[in-house]
Amino acid sequence: MTQSILKALCISAVLAASGLTATTVYTFANPAVGGAAMSTTKNIVENAVNSPIHKTLVAAVKAAGLVDTLQSAGPFTVFAPTDSAFKKLPAGTVATLVKPENKDKLTKILTAHVVSGKISAKEMMTKAKAMGGKYEMKTVSGDTLTAEVKGGSLYIVDESGGAAKVTIADVNQSNGVIHVVNKVLLPK
Repeated sequence: MTQSILKALCISAVLAASGLTATTVYTFANPAVGGAAMSTTKNIVENAVNSPIHKTLVAAVKAAGLVDTLQSAGPFTVFAPTDSAFKKLPAGTVATLVKPENKDKLTKILTAHVVSGKISAKEMMTKAKAMGGKYEMKTVSGDTLTAEVKGGSLYIVDESGGAAKVTIADVNQSNGVIHVVNKVLLPK
């Protein structure tokens, strides 16, 4: 017998002798983001702060005063643009948006990345396929995002027609789920 079988038999014998039974438990690791572990026991803000590829998003959330909202019970589905996604915006855009006088505009853009409820990538893909290729979601800003499946990948399309690819799906949080995207979604 192999060592692993012997080990399993020994554990089973000890459990049986103590009146307990062995139960197989399967756990699935949450995806890492930017090489950083994401904990399902932490909320959206706590995990985003630990992500090395979401520094701009975290700074923007703080500037917009959305920290408390994204730490609340939710649940929320957040499409989280990476630092490189923010760099694709015209030069000076982020610096302008985080100024106190632009707080309302920044809040509108950020809340256009958030949907109430917890929606998995599989659920979005299934609904999109069932609805002729597109699944519309209302954001907390009142805008509409559309999930589309292209070539087996999930894209989130904003009202202006900009499409962001989901690069890391289903990063579960204590108060929802994050889907990492490669583009900033812009409301009309």
